[in-house]
Amino acid sequence: MGDILASLKALPLFAACAWAAASYPPIPQDRTTPVQQRLAVKGPNAVSVGWNTYQKLTQPCVRYGTSNTSLTLQQCSTSSITYPTSRTYSNAVTLTGLTPATTYYYQIVSTNSSIEHFLSPRLPGDKTPFSINAIIDLGVYGADGFTIEGDQSKRDIIPRIDPSLNHTTIDRLARTVDDYEFIIHPGDLAYADDWFEKPKNLLDGKNAFEAILEQFYTQLAPIAGRKPYMASPGNHEVACQEVPVLTLACPEGQKNFTDFMNRFGQIMPTSFASTSANQAAKINANKAAALAKPPFWYSFEYGTYSLSPPRPPFPLEGPSLPPPSTPPRTNPVPTPTGMVHITMIDTETDFPSAPDQPGGSSGYLNASPFVTANQQLDWLAADLASVDRSVTPWVIVAGHRPWYTTKGSSPCTACQKAFEPLLYKYGVDLAVFGHVHNSQRFLPMNNSVADPRGLDDPKAPMYIVAGGAGNIEGLTGVGGT
Repeated sequence: MGDILASLKALPLFAACAWAAASYPPIPQDRTTPVQQRLAVKGPNAVSVGWNTYQKLTQPCVRYGTSNTSLTLQQCSTSSITYPTSRTYSNAVTLTGLTPATTYYYQIVSTNSSIEHFLSPRLPGDKTPFSINAIIDLGVYGADGFTIEGDQSKRDIIPRIDPSLNHTTIDRLARTVDDYEFIIHPGDLAYADDWFEKPKNLLDGKNAFEAILEQFYTQLAPIAGRKPYMASPGNHEVACQEVPVLTLACPEGQKNFTDFMNRFGQIMPTSFASTSANQAAKINANKAAALAKPPFWYSFEYGTYSLSPPRPPFPLEGPSLPPPSTPPRTNPVPTPTGMVHITMIDTETDFPSAPDQPGGSSGYLNASPFVTANQQLDWLAADLASVDRSVTPWVIVAGHRPWYTTKGSSPCTACQKAFEPLLYKYGVDLAVFGHVHNSQRFLPMNNSVADPRGLDDPKAPMYIVAGGAGNIEGLTGVGGT
């Protein structure tokens, strides 16, 4: 906030000498050219393909197949949407009937598109170990964000990235693209609402906001167009300005998560059908699917997961934890193979005292995009209750604002009050957050007390903060414990 206030104080000086200079990417001659591509796990045998174009498509289509020389299958939709102030249309198509764990090649139908590929989701019984990436608080690189300095001579060929992105998180994701199968990104993408940090943007914030979004998702496309990119919202998705008093002046189309909903709303899943033979689990899975609100809160499942939590950087001690109201597991301790259930939550709105909803501590929203006050918490309870741990032994919850963090950072106490009891009750294994721009890891915790079992089959979740991906605001000091 100090940087924000400093920018505001300097605004009259900069405005006197700055010209509007929103750094928009060039528009392709063929406006049906796909840009800003992104994939998502849509179902057990389905992957959704999202992309943007500079004109509305009557029928977005994708050709695909298991050979790059024979794309014999095709899926189409009518989903091509935009909003005021956006130059582009968000398109979405879901590819169904996929054979599990198989490389598929796909081409978005246009006169100017290339053939890309992805690995279809793994299913229960697949014992192949795999890795996932957690990327949080990642902003645009370049003139409107974090400036890259260093060796610009290198260039990755597969996947293709701009040379200016060397020595960045996106470059690292490109270099290791064969080492992971999908990415979770719970909040803060692009940092378009920090447009005012650059003096060149001060006379045209409306276009600067949109230009940063276009730049960022173009930079991310070589990664997100090859690996499922599972996103949920953070505070930087809320509105056009990260200054509450000015957010009310946002133009229509730059309020209330609009770009985030347009970009990801049609490609993220709801909740998967239960793979359990237990009838109660099936009923809860159906309830969760009805209450899910993608891209804000949803869940998905994915083949095998190898979980070996690292040791924390320092020992944590505390009194014994109170017994949970409901035992978190009724099955034997699982071996570290089997399905993983990943639940993406929204720490910004739609729970009591949520920071970004009307009346919340941030005050960014002037209206909530949802209508049911308890919908997210009701969904989370049903979603976690639907997991049969004998079938799906590992459960990960990912959200944006952490409630465990070192001194110098503000914990989200409203988030803790709303979510932590459910994470403990249902025996969540790992909770991943960002918002604080550094890396932290904690022993399993509940109610701010370390689980006395440590990493030996704890009842409480282990917590990780992974907010150091890089953005215009820089890193946060770790501080004390």
